[in-house]
Amino acid sequence: MTMAEALEQGMAFLDSPGTHYVATPNPEIVELCRENPAARRAVNGADLVLADGVGIIKGAAMLGTPLRDRLPGIEFAAGLMARMAKQGRSLYLLGAKPGVADAAAKILKERYFGLKIAGTHDGYFQDNAPIVEAIRASGADVVFVCLGAPKQEFWMEQYGPETGAHLLCGLGGSLDVFAGAVKRAPKFWRDHGLEWFYRLCKEPSRLGRMMKLPLFLIHVQQEKKKK
Repeated sequence: MTMAEALEQGMAFLDSPGTHYVATPNPEIVELCRENPAARRAVNGADLVLADGVGIIKGAAMLGTPLRDRLPGIEFAAGLMARMAKQGRSLYLLGAKPGVADAAAKILKERYFGLKIAGTHDGYFQDNAPIVEAIRASGADVVFVCLGAPKQEFWMEQYGPETGAHLLCGLGGSLDVFAGAVKRAPKFWRDHGLEWFYRLCKEPSRLGRMMKLPLFLIHVQQEKKKK
């Protein structure tokens, strides 16, 4: 898909019966799915799966099944909110540290005039029932579920239908960016597929996670040899 097509599909879900959810895998999540059948089921069960990481694009090309575009989850979310604002749709923000979702809500309401924030809750909770009930009571059309993988995928798979929302999007650390607590890489780095390297430079502690990328490419190469 292109981003425009993905956004068109996302908006179509809002007018469709039932609940749908979006997964945004990068190489780290794919490696997790290789090791964890339940995570693989949850990601594959999504109604829309977006190629979030540049590694996914490179891996698909190596396998001879090139994808049309990289679709970062945070950019999908931004495009979705712009369209939702024009229709006066409502959004619930779930995840991140206490206070982050509230800060993001304030900024997003100002940035996307017409967007309704139905409610917020941080990602530090033990009991799912009150969260599900709060979302259902809010009448939210969309829920951004920012709990990290695979927790957010499991949560959307299990509790999504109970929320009454039409669409849930698993978006990792996006709330931190929307709240201004974390900055994305400059456009040049993003356009050249180097956002991962920029983040590593800013957060060296991510090195262990980043090692999933070469492992992912090794597994892609092994898969290619099977063909």
